[in-house]
Amino acid sequence: MTIFEMLLRVGAGVGLGAVIGFERQFRARMAGLRTNALVAVGATLFVLLSAHGFGGLASSGDADPTRVAAQIVSGIGFLGAGVILRDGLNVRGLNTAATLWCSAAVGALAGAGLYAVAAAGTAVVVGVNVVLRPLGRVVDRRPESGDETPARYEFQAVTRDEAEAHVRALLVQALTRTDFRLLSVLSTDREDRTVEVRAELIGDQRDDAQMEAAVSRLSLEPSVSSVRWVAVPA
Repeated sequence: MTIFEMLLRVGAGVGLGAVIGFERQFRARMAGLRTNALVAVGATLFVLLSAHGFGGLASSGDADPTRVAAQIVSGIGFLGAGVILRDGLNVRGLNTAATLWCSAAVGALAGAGLYAVAAAGTAVVVGVNVVLRPLGRVVDRRPESGDETPARYEFQAVTRDEAEAHVRALLVQALTRTDFRLLSVLSTDREDRTVEVRAELIGDQRDDAQMEAAVSRLSLEPSVSSVRWVAVPA
C-alpha cells in the first residue's frame, strides 16, 4: 500500500468521525466533534497498524494482524463507560457511548478501505440520532387523555454581577438536554449588587422532574445564591 492510500484512509476516518461528532456537538453532548473524530481516526490507525505494521511477522505465521483490529471493539468500551453518568434515578450518556462505539466502527471500515460502507454507516448513525430522536419522544411520552396541554415554567436565579453571562450560558446549556424550549431570558440588577436572571420556558407537557433536574445543576454554582422555578398556566 502506498503512503497516499494510507493518508486517504486516515482522512476518510477523521472526516466521517467529524460528521458524526458534529451532530453531537450541535446538541451539546459530552462527546462532540473532536472526540468522535479522534475515536474514528484512532480506529483507522489501529486497523492500518494491524494490517501493515506487522507484515513480516504475519507472513511468517508468528503474529495475527487481525488481533489489533479486534481489540478496538472491547477497548472502545472503556472510553464509552466514561461518558455514562448517573443523575439521581436516571442514567445519562448511553446514547453518546453508543455513538462513540459506532464512530470506532466507521473508522475501522475506513482503515480497511471500505469507503462506501463507512460512508453509509456514518449516514445511518447521524440519521438515527436525528430522525429517531423525536420518534422516541412520541413513544416514550405518549400523552393520556386530557394531558395534551403545553406546560409553561418560570425560572429565577440570583447571582453575582460578574457571573451573569456564565449563569445564562449554563441555563441554555442545561435546557439543550431537555424537552423544554426557552421563550425569553431577562436579567435585572438588584440593590445588593447582584443580578436576578429570569427565564420563561415551555414544554409539550408538564414534567416537573425533568425541570428540577435541569435547573438544580445551577444551584451548585458558587456564584448562584438562589434558584427557584414555578409552573404557571399555559
